[in-house]
Amino acid sequence: MSLTFDDQFLLTVAEDGCLFTWKVFDKDGRGIKREREVGFAEEVLVTKTDMEEKAQIMLELKTRVEELKMENEYQLRLKDMNYSEKIKELTDKFLQEMESLKTKNQVLRTEKEKQDILHRERIDDLLDKQSRELQDLECCSNQKLLLEYEKYQELQLKSQRMQEEYEKQLRDNDETKSQALEELTEFYEAKLQEKISLLEEAQEDVRQQLREFEETKKQIEEDEDREIQDIKTKYEKKLRDEKESNLRLKGETGIMRKKFSSLQKEIEERTNDIELLKGEQVKLQGVIKSLEKDILGLKREIQERDETIQDKEKRIYDLKKKNQELEKFKFVLDYKIKELKKQIEPRENEIKVMKEQIQEMEAELGRFHKQNTQLELNITELWQKLRATDQEMRRERQKERDLEALVKRFKMDLHNCVAYIQEPRLLKGKVRALFEKYVQRADMVEIAGLNSDLQQEYARQREHLERNLATIKKKVVKESELHRTDYVRIMQENVLLIKEINELRRELKLTRSQVYDLEAALKLTKKTQPQDVTEKVSGEDLPGIPPTMRLNAQEETGRIIEMQRLEIQRLRDQIQEQEPVPGFHPLAGMRLPSLLRSEVDFEVQTK
Repeated sequence: MSLTFDDQFLLTVAEDGCLFTWKVFDKDGRGIKREREVGFAEEVLVTKTDMEEKAQIMLELKTRVEELKMENEYQLRLKDMNYSEKIKELTDKFLQEMESLKTKNQVLRTEKEKQDILHRERIDDLLDKQSRELQDLECCSNQKLLLEYEKYQELQLKSQRMQEEYEKQLRDNDETKSQALEELTEFYEAKLQEKISLLEEAQEDVRQQLREFEETKKQIEEDEDREIQDIKTKYEKKLRDEKESNLRLKGETGIMRKKFSSLQKEIEERTNDIELLKGEQVKLQGVIKSLEKDILGLKREIQERDETIQDKEKRIYDLKKKNQELEKFKFVLDYKIKELKKQIEPRENEIKVMKEQIQEMEAELGRFHKQNTQLELNITELWQKLRATDQEMRRERQKERDLEALVKRFKMDLHNCVAYIQEPRLLKGKVRALFEKYVQRADMVEIAGLNSDLQQEYARQREHLERNLATIKKKVVKESELHRTDYVRIMQENVLLIKEINELRRELKLTRSQVYDLEAALKLTKKTQPQDVTEKVSGEDLPGIPPTMRLNAQEETGRIIEMQRLEIQRLRDQIQEQEPVPGFHPLAGMRLPSLLRSEVDFEVQTK
């Protein structure tokens, strides 16, 4: 029920679709004046057929959404099944690995216990040896201390003897010095007494001569003047001579005193020299001890060198024998190396062919990955479109619910207004209230209808998208089947290739071990043929061959060894070039076993 925009007609609709128009009058039978201009309504009338078509389209879309949900659930179940199978396989693998690791752990524990027992036994042996060595060292040290103590006592006795001898010498020197001084003093005192006695005798003679002279003078004063003068001159000369002799004796006594002082100084110097000699004696005793120690060390070194010389002679004899044996093995090794070369060449060709096949398979896998990524992008776009359609459907449903609620409220209010149809004033108030309620507040309620052109365009685009989605689904199913067949084929080929590569690697390891054995043998030959030893061996074993022939034989053996070493190095380089094989890329969430892991597993099994 609603009024027209000019408030002159009342429109009512029944449940069976009948429309009634009521003309509105006042009490006087006049029409109601328009107080204000009323704008056009925003609602658009839609036919029943359009509403039914819309309802059918919505039902179809609901059914399609349910079908898509069912398909998604089915795919999710399939994925869950696949993932559960993969999880079971992984759990089985991990359980096997856990069991193998447990067995390894038990083996390692047993080995550890054995090693602990061995280490304990070794430690006990070492402790016993150490205790024995300590006892031996204590005994040796005690013996050495006793010997050193005896030597010390002997040296003390020697030093005491030396001191006694030096003291005796000093005493003898003192006695001789005192005796010499006494003798010199006695000698010079005797000389002085003799000189004094001579002087007294000379004085007495002079007195007697003076007396005689006086007597003769008295007797012959006149006759013997000349004789008196001569005698005076003679005696004057004698006096002069005596005076000179006295002066000489005084000088000799001064000289003797000087000699006595010089002798005292010499005695003091001798005492100082004796003290210096004592210090030198102590130093010489220390030097003697150090020299005795050096002599013992040199004796030990001589014994050790004798032992080393004997060991070297034994080694030289053993090396001679080994050299002869290795010369015998050399020819056998050359023949084996040639056979290994012949065996390795066809395997190298096979490995090259396998590498080319692997590269082709990797290129195919790259193409498949690109196709998968393109299909995934298309699927994501379609999912986005489906989500947009779901959102639009939800909006339409919400709008329908709002419209239904509004229509119900309007019917209830209109039914209440019909009760006042015989009272025009109340009816007018009620109708105005309805108008204010449903017309003025229409802006707050969004009831937007779509145009027929927009609906047609929307339906056309939806049909087009649904057709595209159906065709893309068919293509995806076909391509997934093709990819599965290709993946199965590639997996089988990959498994065969991995088996062949593992076999080739086993053969390569065997050849490598043989090559290492050959290298070890060649290194032993090289180590056991130094220049000095070869000269000695050649000189002792072949005395009849001239030195020029020996040198030529040595040069030939050296050249042969160098050629064999270069050949082994070349074979090793070829093996290293053939060893790295690239792994395969993962295929659509599935990972192929890498060659490195297979190699590690093979090495663990071989160990």
